[in-house]
Amino acid sequence: MTDLFPAIAEAAATGETAAIFDDIRVTVGVRVVNLVWRHLATIDGALPWTWAAVKPLYAQGMVDCAAVAFRRRMTLPVLTSLAGEQPPSVDAVLASYDHSNTINLFALGALTAWLRGDAVAQGVPEAGPRLQAPDLPLPKLALVEDTPAETWAIVLRLNRFGDPRQVILASMYRHLAHAPGFLHKLESALAPVEADGTLSRSIEANKKMAYEQASLLARAITADRPPRASEIETSVSAFVDAAIGKMVTICRAIRVARGIVSMHNGAAPSP
Repeated sequence: MTDLFPAIAEAAATGETAAIFDDIRVTVGVRVVNLVWRHLATIDGALPWTWAAVKPLYAQGMVDCAAVAFRRRMTLPVLTSLAGEQPPSVDAVLASYDHSNTINLFALGALTAWLRGDAVAQGVPEAGPRLQAPDLPLPKLALVEDTPAETWAIVLRLNRFGDPRQVILASMYRHLAHAPGFLHKLESALAPVEADGTLSRSIEANKKMAYEQASLLARAITADRPPRASEIETSVSAFVDAAIGKMVTICRAIRVARGIVSMHNGAAPSP
């Protein structure tokens, strides 16, 4: 697939970009900087402006409150069981993306709504306690040149689920490429709900609900409009509508099928 969204690798970041990446890791509570931030670093002035605009939504727990409410109402496709022993990295990757994608969906969705002029006219965004971020080591992000062709082919097939256009290659699958056995099992679990439309309907329902919540959070953004607002909005909205928007549903459904979380709450009850 064509890479429409170039990005700066975390290891290659220097100066202000490296400092912002560090602040994102600390504030969001993850060890890996999401692709959207690394892409924004390629646009002159976009990363510092965007991070300054939305950091308060994370710091004040607004995105966390939105995530808790969202998870209670999510529509999830029912996958065949994915329970069973896997390399520890599998559940670490899933936990990390389940957390970061969900709160990023609301922070960046709020920014998209603000840039589009879609912020709701009334209402006060709810602030509250932060969700505990999973502090877990993740495997190296797989690169096509270092990955067996068969495994990379599965990564690309999985990436079509929920988004046949493949606008953005979801990083979660690249992190899971170190467990090809799980990728095979995952493809078998997702294929039926992709084929019958359940997955796409769930993704669209969740994206609509999330954007409505994000439009309220947009009221909390107090930044001045940036010089490259249109370019920033195009990039951020692509991630919200494509990669993050679909992976929030897919990752949560996988964790439910793994028995790690319950359908509309946090940790699954012990058997």
